[in-house]
Amino acid sequence: MANYVLVHGAWGGGQTYDRTAADLRAAGHQVLVAQLTGLGLRQSELHPGITLSDHIEDVLTQIEAAGFERFVLAGHSYGGMVITGVASRLGGRIDAICYIDAFVPEDGQSLWDITGAFEHDWYIRTQKHKPGLVDPIGREDFQPVPGVVGYHPLLTLLEAVSLTGEEKRIPRRAYVFATNWQPTPFTRFAQAVKGDRAWEYHEADASHMVMDDQPEQTVEILLGLAR
Repeated sequence: MANYVLVHGAWGGGQTYDRTAADLRAAGHQVLVAQLTGLGLRQSELHPGITLSDHIEDVLTQIEAAGFERFVLAGHSYGGMVITGVASRLGGRIDAICYIDAFVPEDGQSLWDITGAFEHDWYIRTQKHKPGLVDPIGREDFQPVPGVVGYHPLLTLLEAVSLTGEEKRIPRRAYVFATNWQPTPFTRFAQAVKGDRAWEYHEADASHMVMDDQPEQTVEILLGLAR
């Protein structure tokens, strides 16, 4: 039996992993779907002061509460920023880390640093009348859906990840690239790891929501990382 920690992306919530978590549990594993401050089921806690460090601490706290000594860690989209921060703290306890169509920052990089002009314009423009809170990217006239999708705190997109070297202790790394979503900001990360023998590289015929479009493949990849 393995332990899994799943971290969702920006503007969303843990419900994006409903099928994945259910399938992993059905296979006999324990699953923690992290709940990030101000997002998803915790929308009522949203405020402009939430940082990336807060979301990293959320996951660290929930791992300890779950009693997971060792685990497989996975993050989707913005969740790649969060799991990188977690890895820099708990790398020696992580059996494998999986980036699911996700950002892979280097030391000292924020999400702002690894996105482009379109994203930057969106982050700034959509918080004009609600400073510090950003609309879901590409969604005009957005209204929050309680417990499902809402605004995202800007500071989480501006704070850099700080690596400690602890993340280097993780023995297995995997990247899942969604090939059916354009334009995508994730091509650069897929290309960077595709030829790197330190990474296990997978492509999914899916939109950005890989877990919904390719649920069986997603679970198979995660199960493989625990073998």
